[in-house]
Amino acid sequence: MKQFRIEEHPILEVPVLDMISFYFNGEKMQARRAEMISSALIANGINVFGHHHKDGSAQGIFCANGQCAKCTVIANGIAVKSCMTPLVENMIVQSAEGLPTLAEEVEPMEFKPIEELECEVLIIGGGPAGLSAATELGKHGVDTLLIDDKNALGGKLVLQTHKFFGSEADSRAGTRGHHIGQILAEELKQYPSVTTWVDSTALFVFSDQKVGILKDGVYKLVSPRRILNAAGAREKFLRFPGNKLARIYGAGAFQTLVNRDLVRPTERLFIIGGGNVGLIAGYHALQAGIEVVGLAEAMPSCGGYKVHADKLSRFGVPVHTSHSILCANGNETVESITITQVDKNFRAIEGTEKTYACDTILIAVGLDSLSEFTIEAEMAGIPVDSAGDALEIAEASSAMFNGKIAGLKIAKAMKGESVEDIPESWYAKAEVLKAHPGAIKAYQEILDESGVIPIIHCLQEIPCNPCTTVCPTNSIKTEDGSLFALPRYTGSCIGCGKCLLICPGLAITLVDYRKDPQTPIVTIAYEIMNMSLKVGDKRMLMDIEARELGEFEVLAVVPYVKQNTQLVRFAVPAGIARKVAGFRVQDPQVSVALEEAIVPDRISDEAMICLCERVTVGEVRALIRKGINDLNQIKAITRAGMGPCGAKTCEVLIKSLLREEGIPVTDVVPNTKRPIFIEVPLGTFPAGGGK
Repeated sequence: MKQFRIEEHPILEVPVLDMISFYFNGEKMQARRAEMISSALIANGINVFGHHHKDGSAQGIFCANGQCAKCTVIANGIAVKSCMTPLVENMIVQSAEGLPTLAEEVEPMEFKPIEELECEVLIIGGGPAGLSAATELGKHGVDTLLIDDKNALGGKLVLQTHKFFGSEADSRAGTRGHHIGQILAEELKQYPSVTTWVDSTALFVFSDQKVGILKDGVYKLVSPRRILNAAGAREKFLRFPGNKLARIYGAGAFQTLVNRDLVRPTERLFIIGGGNVGLIAGYHALQAGIEVVGLAEAMPSCGGYKVHADKLSRFGVPVHTSHSILCANGNETVESITITQVDKNFRAIEGTEKTYACDTILIAVGLDSLSEFTIEAEMAGIPVDSAGDALEIAEASSAMFNGKIAGLKIAKAMKGESVEDIPESWYAKAEVLKAHPGAIKAYQEILDESGVIPIIHCLQEIPCNPCTTVCPTNSIKTEDGSLFALPRYTGSCIGCGKCLLICPGLAITLVDYRKDPQTPIVTIAYEIMNMSLKVGDKRMLMDIEARELGEFEVLAVVPYVKQNTQLVRFAVPAGIARKVAGFRVQDPQVSVALEEAIVPDRISDEAMICLCERVTVGEVRALIRKGINDLNQIKAITRAGMGPCGAKTCEVLIKSLLREEGIPVTDVVPNTKRPIFIEVPLGTFPAGGGK
């Protein structure tokens, strides 16, 4: 069977595969050893893992983070989340078709004592915030246990192949995210007071101040004196007709497949959401050799950094602002998407519908903090802090820094006067790092047309300064010396290209007038080397707004292996040289709409609001209009929120529907959460030591 794997990547090393055999619905297949079942199935071309027992609709992957239950399969006779379950040799995997049949005879369970441990600080989550906090605690000798539910530390850093923004000193700006994750995890090893557990999931913070943790499938109880919740966030979903089709992914799932597992999950991708997550995912798709048909953002402009949106546009990916998804079309899996222009109230404008052929839709419309462990700890009376996305949704550079602050704060609380106070400058820096993008300004006016001039296409105020730290002649400085101000050229450039190589937004070009002032040479940084360039190739050069400047031949391609970047040179007329921001990579034909738009005759109320229990928007809306504003009552009547994901997805959608119907948030009766974070087989507790 053909394998859908990424065989060449411009940034990531493609390993030699250690393959094993497994069986899916009786068919023998090949997979990487210890690969997650979901990734192995998609690598084998299986995108429908089963069918829902209520309506027979196709089930596949959505979050790849254990937060939903769309990817459930039967592995060696047990229902598991395929995205969190590694394969073993000759594993028997079956679709979870219909409701399972209970065994007639059950072997008696052996009850053993549960292992109990104590620690000063328990950190839940080994991402950028958790690792940074653990490092501070380790520096001060605080007995710390850090747990993470993945098989490697780093959290979402593991999935990031782009260079980071922020400052070089505080958040390693200019270094690629997956490298930062490796650096932080390696640094932590030097602190003996910090213990790390991977493949370990926190299940609940109990009222007796013990935390139930599933470590490598074994249940344990940990009694911490203090907790840091650095568990991150979960992705939001959307309600639209066709939202139950397979091959609708969250951005995290997509990045997990392409950047962690090097699986090619799609040929033609369409993205909904123009924040940094969606924009970066589009770039990651191009790096994986995947066609990105387009991106739709409901706001008049993208909420992510302008340099990300500009980069995607000039590479040839249309960004449709003031547009949203109308419906997903297909039988079992996505076959096309219809988007529509929306007005200022986000209502679809009739007659503006456009349909694009695609096989996958990526939903990147925001995140919700994982606040459960904070709430549970507070109720149990355990001192608790939060950091990273569990505290506030922001960039990973911000998560690292507020994790550092949280770690020092906790160390101070545990060790007293022996620990230094947190500098006020740290709090100020934290505010800058989490700041939303600021003003968009005009290009810097540079009259000189001699020598080498760096043209800075970064026009929006964002927290980023690596170009100022790497310049050997100090020729680039921010306007007022702060991290948030725009970088400006202030001196004599020697043409070394270091600023091009480190810029996270690929937002600097060099214009060299030395050889021929009338036809200067423009140098552009390029990272998608698997879409190869050679001398003599012609490319369409683009300006900052993705307007065509003309086709020109490649003069030189200079590789910088350590930076995984090439510097590409073109000779162009002086009149356009400073306008060149990049060149088109993707063929415009990829993004041509179908001749006739597919417009649903069904209303949006037929969209699913609870995917686990197959509850429609219309069913819940009808109850709201009868005066029901209690999420528990809605759950009791419709079962929305009763499914295996534990209302992690539908609760947000139901609350948004209540707002839409004019119910003030203060009048909504909150949902009573189930007493564990994720579903766990009952056999786990006695096998691991039940009472």
